[in-house]
Amino acid sequence: MTVEGAVERKPGPEADDVVELSVVVPARDEENRLGPTLDALVAHLAGTGGTWEVVVVDDGSTDATRELVTARRDPRVRLVAGDGGRGKGHALRLGVAAGRGRRILLTDADLATPVTELERLEKALADGHAAAVGSRALPGATLGDRQHRVRELLGTAGNVLIRATTVRGIRDTQCGFKLLDGDKARAAFAASRIDGWAIDVEVLRYFQRQGWPVVEVPVHWSHRPGSKIRPLDYLGFLRDLARLRRPDLLAALLFLVFAVTLYAGRFFDPAHRYLTDSLQDQNQWEWFFAVTADNVVHLRNPLFTDLQGFPDGVNLMANTAMLGLSVPLTPLTLLSGPAITLSLVMTLGLAATAAAWYWLIGKRLVDSRAAAFTGAALAAFAPPLVSHANAHPNFVVLFMIPLLIDRALRLCEGTRVARDATALGLMAAYQFFLGEEPLLLAVLGMLVFAVAYAAVRPDVARRSVRPLLRGLAIAAAVALPLLVYPLAWQFSGPQSYDGIDHGTAQGTANSLRALLTFAERSLIAGDADTVRALSLNPTEQNAFYGWPLALLTLVITVLLWRRRPVVRALAATAFAAALLSMGPRVGALPGPWALLDRLPLFESVIESRVAIVCAAPLGMLTALAAEALVAAPRRAVRYAGLAAVALALLPVLPAPLRSEPRPATPAFFTDGTWTSHAHAGETLVPVPLAEPGAAEALHWQTATGLGFRMPGGYFNGPYGDGDRTGVYGVPLRFTASLLRETRFTGVAPVIDASARAAAAEDLAYWRAGALVLAPQPNAGVLRETVEKLVGRPGRRVDGVWVWDLHE
Repeated sequence: MTVEGAVERKPGPEADDVVELSVVVPARDEENRLGPTLDALVAHLAGTGGTWEVVVVDDGSTDATRELVTARRDPRVRLVAGDGGRGKGHALRLGVAAGRGRRILLTDADLATPVTELERLEKALADGHAAAVGSRALPGATLGDRQHRVRELLGTAGNVLIRATTVRGIRDTQCGFKLLDGDKARAAFAASRIDGWAIDVEVLRYFQRQGWPVVEVPVHWSHRPGSKIRPLDYLGFLRDLARLRRPDLLAALLFLVFAVTLYAGRFFDPAHRYLTDSLQDQNQWEWFFAVTADNVVHLRNPLFTDLQGFPDGVNLMANTAMLGLSVPLTPLTLLSGPAITLSLVMTLGLAATAAAWYWLIGKRLVDSRAAAFTGAALAAFAPPLVSHANAHPNFVVLFMIPLLIDRALRLCEGTRVARDATALGLMAAYQFFLGEEPLLLAVLGMLVFAVAYAAVRPDVARRSVRPLLRGLAIAAAVALPLLVYPLAWQFSGPQSYDGIDHGTAQGTANSLRALLTFAERSLIAGDADTVRALSLNPTEQNAFYGWPLALLTLVITVLLWRRRPVVRALAATAFAAALLSMGPRVGALPGPWALLDRLPLFESVIESRVAIVCAAPLGMLTALAAEALVAAPRRAVRYAGLAAVALALLPVLPAPLRSEPRPATPAFFTDGTWTSHAHAGETLVPVPLAEPGAAEALHWQTATGLGFRMPGGYFNGPYGDGDRTGVYGVPLRFTASLLRETRFTGVAPVIDASARAAAAEDLAYWRAGALVLAPQPNAGVLRETVEKLVGRPGRRVDGVWVWDLHE
């Protein structure tokens, strides 16, 4: 008998055939254990006074299992013959399809949980649950004879894996004692595909995805000899779990393909390729990963270094060193180099971020995997994020943000507040070490959403506010002890600063035109000149969603306004974020950002970045629309709507990021020649000094294994001389400013005695062992200037000009 045949012949019991309870028992070669089990079941059920049946499904037995059932004279004990050894899942599918009960009890042939425990499960169904799962893991459960220790450990590990990947909230999915609503059970098993031991997981997952309440109930359980589980069945169980998550695994693989495609110009040779539009940030971020690894391996403070900005150094906590990844990835950085680490972090981090949004959207908003995929792709690969993908891993590696959102929503449910709050506190602390500004923007976005949702669903808000506030207090109590020292170092430690001057004449806000214009890296519609005129630089194109997506969002909001309250809250969040990103003034009127502009923390934010918050709600709205269109009853509406969504998203598709060959590092650094010119405690002084506009010297430093220190650099620090305003790079001393101007203008300055005296003072302050001039524009004028400053010509050594100050 095939399951298709069983379902076709008996899709559901007729009214005259209905019984109150069907007990389904899968069996294979169970002649020694099944008899006592049937005796116990019949004896117990006969005393209940209700109508019942026992359905034994034979899964290809080669012993007397079938005869044992057919020999019974009780018509309420029935045999269903299976197709021969296809597995527990197939047997249960046949038995449930053949069952006529309003409720269906699933139990194993060994009756490891006695049937007397049925009363507990029946009470749970009477309380309104669709499924009651017998559990050995809950408080109140009792164990008789135990399994072998190895099997217990494998079972525990399996349950952890199941909760993490497939069925949330159920500690023991594999206990063979479950009571289900009959109609819902028949629907779930008819939709199932697993033939093996993972059928329980598939069915419970189906219940959860349908929104049918499932509860665990503690029961007594005792191991019975004669188990049919073999060692290879554990591998089969893992295979079946992967089958259950096949659409999700495919989605994750596609996100990885998207990320690799975006970074294709660098991904396959990161040590010799440079992202053109990263400006100097690729050099800076590789240096961050390298210096963190160096601090860790030498047991130095990971929050500070004097390898740049000597002698004052760099407060790494006040910079974006991403210690949450740079510290644990120290072995990879030491083994493969910081270029490979950075490339993998940005590529895999972007894919992981998309996968996290896919998980959240699929869990909280839509059932359609395709709709969740579409929304997650937009949330992770939106134009502002593609712009930051050139240079800023802290704005690309955002996989913790969806997890934080989900945990905050769990607090609102009020079921396990202490546990969820503890997890939220730990997650927030970890995100702090991945990126503080993304965390701040995420909190701002969640706050706006919470206010908007409370306005449209005040009843939900009233129920949620107490557990949410309690949970947030617990989360803060968990996170703050982990963060108090890093925060103190960041704001009060060496080279800390107050706020930061972004140094832009045109301001840092978005305009309405920027929000509606196509992105520069749009696959089909971008215009670089237009976009660059509306943004700070290629790494800060924080708007550029395009007018089709804005129009689509408006249409989705109008059409779904009454159907889903969450649509109103998401639309309000996107609109508010866009408006905030337009700065303290929107045209001639004061903008809402003016309320935040001078507040601590917000004073350092580039306000155009707030538009990044729009990406997630836009993705969620798109997912909701896609699911609604797929379910539309009229084909014309369905196809026309999906076509409109596709056309609106088409300009958002990004082209691969531009890349170019990386300039070769001079042999002076790669061959170790530099060691003869910088003695212990001394620095090498690049000509000109490294700064945000020209930071190639950081790459030379990492190429030597961070073997020398240098003044100047590319980092955030205080202006100096008592002014704690943050600036990019270091305040330029006389010599640094002179060399910088010479490099950019190509004009040789006048060098007199006072200039030489000032240069001597600067070189002494920097403890300079040598000045080094590598090939670059205006190198001739720079060489002439340095010769006049130090009073003698340099020497050509391994591809660079060197002025050794020991001579």
